[in-house]
Amino acid sequence: MNSKHPLGSVLVAGGGIAGIQAALDLADSGFYVYMVEQSPAIGGVMAQLDKTFPTNDCSMCIMSPKLVEVGRHINIELVTLASILDIRGEKGDFMVDIFQKARYVDMDKCVGCGACVEKCPKKVDDIYNEGLIKRKAIYVPYAQAVPLKYVIDPENCIKLTRDKCGNCEKVCPADAINYEDTDKTHTINVGSVILAPGFKPFHPQDSLVYGWAASKNVVTSLEFERLLSASGPNQGHIVRMSDHETPKSIAWLQCVGSRDVNQCDNAHCSSVCCMYAIKQAIIAKEHDPALSCTIFYMDMRTHGKGFEACFNEAKDKHDIRFVRCRVHSVNQSLDNPMQTLVYFDDETGELSREEVDIVVLSVGMEIDKKTKTFAEKIGIELTDQGFCKTQSFTPTATSRDGIYVCGAFQGPKDIPQSVIEAGSAALCAGTAVSEARGSLVKTIEEIPERDITGEVPRIGVFVCHCGINISGVVDVPAVRDYAAALPFVEFADDNLYSCSQDAQEIISGIIRDKNLNRVVVAACSPRTHEPLFQETLACAGLNKYLFEMVNIRNHNSWVHKDNPEQATQKAMDSVAMAVSKVALFAPLKEESLSINKGLLVIGGGISGMTSALSMANQGFSVDLVEKENQLGGQARHIFKTSTGADVQEALEIMRCSVMTHTNIQVHLETQLSEVKGFVGNFTTTLTTDSGETVVEHGAAIIATGAAEYKPDEYMYKKDPRVMTGLELDNGIMQENPGIMTAKTAVFIQCVGSRQPERPYCSRICCTHSITSALHLKQINPKMDVYVLYRDIRTYGEKELLYQEAREKGVIFIRYDQNNKPMVTKGDKHLDIVVTDHILKSPVLIKTDLLVLASAVVSRRDDALAQMFKVPMDSDGFFAEAHVKLAPSNFAVDGVFLCGLAHYPKPIDESIAQAQAAAAGVSRLFAKTQIKTLGNTAAVDTTICSSCGVCIEVCPYNAPFFIEEGRDQGKAAVNSVLCKGCGVCVASCRSGASGLKGFEEEQIMAMIDHAF
Repeated sequence: MNSKHPLGSVLVAGGGIAGIQAALDLADSGFYVYMVEQSPAIGGVMAQLDKTFPTNDCSMCIMSPKLVEVGRHINIELVTLASILDIRGEKGDFMVDIFQKARYVDMDKCVGCGACVEKCPKKVDDIYNEGLIKRKAIYVPYAQAVPLKYVIDPENCIKLTRDKCGNCEKVCPADAINYEDTDKTHTINVGSVILAPGFKPFHPQDSLVYGWAASKNVVTSLEFERLLSASGPNQGHIVRMSDHETPKSIAWLQCVGSRDVNQCDNAHCSSVCCMYAIKQAIIAKEHDPALSCTIFYMDMRTHGKGFEACFNEAKDKHDIRFVRCRVHSVNQSLDNPMQTLVYFDDETGELSREEVDIVVLSVGMEIDKKTKTFAEKIGIELTDQGFCKTQSFTPTATSRDGIYVCGAFQGPKDIPQSVIEAGSAALCAGTAVSEARGSLVKTIEEIPERDITGEVPRIGVFVCHCGINISGVVDVPAVRDYAAALPFVEFADDNLYSCSQDAQEIISGIIRDKNLNRVVVAACSPRTHEPLFQETLACAGLNKYLFEMVNIRNHNSWVHKDNPEQATQKAMDSVAMAVSKVALFAPLKEESLSINKGLLVIGGGISGMTSALSMANQGFSVDLVEKENQLGGQARHIFKTSTGADVQEALEIMRCSVMTHTNIQVHLETQLSEVKGFVGNFTTTLTTDSGETVVEHGAAIIATGAAEYKPDEYMYKKDPRVMTGLELDNGIMQENPGIMTAKTAVFIQCVGSRQPERPYCSRICCTHSITSALHLKQINPKMDVYVLYRDIRTYGEKELLYQEAREKGVIFIRYDQNNKPMVTKGDKHLDIVVTDHILKSPVLIKTDLLVLASAVVSRRDDALAQMFKVPMDSDGFFAEAHVKLAPSNFAVDGVFLCGLAHYPKPIDESIAQAQAAAAGVSRLFAKTQIKTLGNTAAVDTTICSSCGVCIEVCPYNAPFFIEEGRDQGKAAVNSVLCKGCGVCVASCRSGASGLKGFEEEQIMAMIDHAF
């Protein structure tokens, strides 16, 4: 077998968030997926995190639905406790040798009851909790683990090491213990491979500088995550580990194991450390507002979407102190448990000493040596820092055809970018074997829905502890007992984590065993978890709309943490109101719709062309709309990428591919004038000077790009020697004499970015300026080049460019936002005065060339946003469905986004997001049909006054006037378009509009209980 006759299966190596997302994208797109994970359960480092910022979501709460989805998915096969030995063959036909360790527990028999743990006498360091506490020799990694099956640690089990004990076998009610289990090696055959092995957190155990080995009060950032977590060693209470006293001060030390070639060989920036330090400091202050929090940093690299706002919030709202320096050393104080920090303050230039209770080392990312060795064995090229080497225009393709990469193995990155790359890798891996799509997938036998007509309500209530997120404030057992006594409640229980895989199976079983016909879950946010519980009802044969979710976390424990008694009473009232409402529920019906397999892409830049090609290469028809008279967007003005790729050469190849592709229809000088329809069935009117064209499509990708800010400062447009970054690129490509002969050049950073009117970081400017500075040095090695900056934000391996620029003589001078450089016109040169932060005095630079690193500004296309009913943020960029886990999706089904329309990003990240958006479309187009919502509005035509208010206020154009028949002139609702927001119901003057699942008698029943 070869690539001409590929296999419809894909191997995903790694069970972190990147691997999980890639597996789901592939499995939902028609491929069978093997997920190989070396740990006993999937989840990766994200499973250890407390919360994610800027959303402030509990990390495991937002991740649990994906974990359960993977565990349930019929087309994803989990291979845990396993590692890959070798990959042989070629694209379309790889043979993968896998070594799998013995679990010593039969996964088919284990019911996850935990009886074995209670009787196990052996305690060992708990790796999940970073060794801060102990676990048993038989264990599950964490409470929400998938698969939730126990595993025996063979190196510590008394039975396996000394042939004694055997308690777990004696007490196991399922006869699941198997001491005779052995390690195994087997081979699987797949069409393509995705490598997502993640990263290894740098550990300072061998360093004497930071004092980690000398003091329990010096912890790594991952250790501190576990201290913050409700499921951690102290149930979320922050204490000094030496004496368990409450701390009064905490210091974070940045760049530990990153940007460091002295203590380690990690010259790269780990990208995420600044942001997670700010997150941890904010959460710590929320635990104790009196806590003194200080972050010691070199450059504050908050370059992601919403990150700069968090940085400003930390300073202004939470009073977190930021000190620019690199701490020299950390020492245990002689006469107390405090830690003494020694550093030179970059602002004052003075040697300082400071005592704090806890020191948090913000450790960076590196690649495990075993991963490097394996990559070299199978022929995967790595960078000097040990990450997988990719190219700017193929950001997830490795050096071996048919093998792709995503997540931190490709380079240090945060959660959203890992999810984006996972979609990109899934798209590429699926395209590589697209001919075999659907050939190996299994189908689920649909469970018939039980008819509950005429039945008396039999309600089940499940109250979640959510670790201690809820139970740390709310008396969960009391709420459970209260619920059990409510009318129509046949069963009430509490769960440690109701969203975990075992809890879902338990709930499903109880629904069947107790013959329940309605369910209430009191837990966290329905925004993230309602679909999960609805699916559980469907698996139990119950209509999924016979369900009500009560948010006793966000709406209760989190906001009433200082009033536990009142919080408990509120939780009881909330559950009682939900029970009153759900007792009146009736099954709701979802309509099935066909899907038009055509795609509309709006925007003909690199992102738009990439997404168009991604779908066209899979055989789908694409209409690509561009308002200008040529394709290319902002990339037409870029010289080279930071990795040296020739942008114009690659752009021309991409343009030719698009223009000649038989599956792509290009519409130049075209605008959208109207959009009708819904997911799977859109109708869009395109307008040109010559007339209108109507396009029918099932999905749309918005890739409208952004623009370069045109400054009104620093003498821009007043002197030809002052230009923006893109104008410099154009000048270099055209060999502008003023650039080619310049003897001195100055770059000024953050022009229009990180200002009150544009508070965000534009992400690409620092790297672009340094890349341009190196280009100028290539043109004339003797040229004097200066970069005036506030923070250098060369994240990831771009840090090596910063290092190279310094080595080649580029001079970096930091300036303060309140004391910007001054530019005037001299006799022969431009005179620039900037205050040097080290000398504390002004410096005059006479320059031939001034380059302004201008902000990336949104196009703020309100008309387009209104057509597709998609939101924009305050900066004018389109707002994704979820910052962390759905960065390429809109909340509106069937509409996706990518590139600069989402947020400023370099070419490789734009291409990856374009492919991720295409992966989302592929998941949609893999379905034969889609279903509408059940919770839609309806109109009682007998009392409708035909006022038309519902039509005016609906953001989805769902209501309409009936044009003929007995009810002519009355309002009705297109249930396909309706999103169940209820705006029409609230606005209806006659009370004719109603919302299924939120009907008047149901709402009044809740109010009657409340009052």
